Order: sequence, then C-alpha cells, then structure tokens
Amino acid sequence: MIIGKPALRARMRAERDRFVANGPPAIVPFPQFLARLEHGLTLASYVPMGSEADPSALARAAVERGCAIVLPHVTVRSQPMRFLAWDSEEDLVPGPHGLHQPHHEATALEPDIVLTPLVAFDSKLDRLGQGAGYYDRAFAQFPHAWRVGVAWSVQQVENLPRDPWDVPLHAIITEKDWITRS
Repeated sequence: MIIGKPALRARMRAERDRFVANGPPAIVPFPQFLARLEHGLTLASYVPMGSEADPSALARAAVERGCAIVLPHVTVRSQPMRFLAWDSEEDLVPGPHGLHQPHHEATALEPDIVLTPLVAFDSKLDRLGQGAGYYDRAFAQFPHAWRVGVAWSVQQVENLPRDPWDVPLHAIITEKDWITRS
C-alpha cells in the first residue's frame, strides 16, 4: 500500500533521525561517482540540515578534481532555486527553511552535477523531497545535469507516490551503495 506524501515524509524523517542518533556513518565517493568528475565541471552540493546525509566528502572529491562548487540559494517558494558559487573559505548566510547558503551576490552557475538531499527514495530512483518542489523545478531548468541523490540506506522504500512534476534521479549514493537504474 502506498501512503500519502505527508505521512511518508513524517515516517521517513523519524527513521532518518533514529539512524543517525548515535552518529551518522560517512558517505564516501564510490568509483562510479569519481569517474564522472572532470576538471571544469560545476557540482551543486548542499549543506545538510538535521539528519540529512552529508555530501561534503563528495564535494571535496569534486574540488580535488578541479570542479567548481555551487550551493542552492533560496529566497521565496515562488522563485526558483539558484545555484551560487561557493568557496569553502567563504561564510554562508542564513536562508529560509534553516538553509545555509552563499550570499545572494555570489555568481550563479549552471550545474553539471546536482547532489540532492531527499527524504525517501525507491529502486526506480524516484525521490521524495521536502515538499516545496525546489529541486524538481531545478531539474526541469537544468535537464542535462546529472542528478545524484545523497541518502542513508534506511531511506529506501518499496514504492513512492509520484506526481507528474516529480523528476527521477540518475543515481543514488548511500553509506553502503551506489544505486543506478538496472
């Protein structure tokens, strides 16, 4: 039985919180991820909130291979999320929803790879996000970007409810696996 998105979000956030309660494991770059990193590409990462999986090791690997890093910048729900350049030496500013993001005057760049937080995912690489639609709209805006979900293995479910605007991922990386379409 597929439950509705709000109930599933609540259940999966609680599961994620339980999973990291004693200290989260590391998300490490699998060889399949590293193989996609080329000098000059732009990788969109994010600063994890709460019990979200931390993509920092993936971002570090990208920097080591000559990629630029951008982070999401959000103003209001009616405006699309932008990806703004960020150097790890620069301070982040508070944004809506508890986000930590680059200053609004940072340079906007088009991402080649988008690391994506999520609440749940399934084997079809569908994702359940926070519910505001920022990433689905960004995926539509940058259709050629390689979409990689970053999650804990406990966030996988059998099936997710889907809406017409939901955009599937190309891959998912967890603390245990590299998952792609079979």
